[in-house]
Amino acid sequence: MHCPSMFREERLNVLHGLIAAYPLATLITAGSNGLMANLIPFSLHAGGENGILRAHLARGNKQLDALREGAETLVVFQGPECYVTPSWYSSKAEHGKVVPTWNFAMVQVRGKPEVMDDVSWIHAQVGEMTVNQESKREQPWKVFDAPEDYIAAQLKAIVGIEIPIFAIEGKWKMSQNRLPADRQGVIDGLRREEGCPSMLGAMENR
Repeated sequence: MHCPSMFREERLNVLHGLIAAYPLATLITAGSNGLMANLIPFSLHAGGENGILRAHLARGNKQLDALREGAETLVVFQGPECYVTPSWYSSKAEHGKVVPTWNFAMVQVRGKPEVMDDVSWIHAQVGEMTVNQESKREQPWKVFDAPEDYIAAQLKAIVGIEIPIFAIEGKWKMSQNRLPADRQGVIDGLRREEGCPSMLGAMENR
C-alpha cells in the first residue's frame, strides 16, 4: 500500500478499532483459480502479536479453494471516507492552486488462512458476530431465536475461516498534508454539509 509517513497509522488499538467499527472487509486471494475478492464480515479476536480474524463463507464460494490452499490472504477494511472539494480550502482564495482529493481511513491485514469445517466452531463464530452487531438494538436478535433445525441447516451451508494476523498497516488520509487553515476548512465544510459525520468525527479527533 502506498502510504506516506504523514498518513501512516501504527497504533494497534486504533487499527483494531477501525476493524471493529467497519467489519465488512474485502477478502483478496491469489490461488490456483487466479485473483478473487469477496466482501466478508469479520470478527476480531485476541491472539498472537496482532490479533486473529474469524469469518465464514458460503460453502459454494469458489474462493474457498484458494483458502484451503493456504496462500497468503489480504483483507482490506475500509473506514470513513469522503470527497474533499477545493472550495473548502482557505488557500483557494489566496492563490487558487488547489485540487480535489479524497479523505479516508483504511486497514490492510495479511495472514495465512485456516479453513474451519467444525460445526461448533462455525456456530460460535456466527453467534459472536451476531452479538457484535445486535448488542446495541433495543431487542437484539439471537441465533437461538430461530428454530434449531433451521439454524442447523444454515450452518451446514457455510464454512469458517481463521486468519492469524502476521502483518497489519493503516492509512489515515485526513488532510495532514494541508496547512492548518485548509484542514480546518475541510472540517468546517463537513460540518456545514452534514454529508459524512464519521469522517468529521475522525478528523476532529485526529
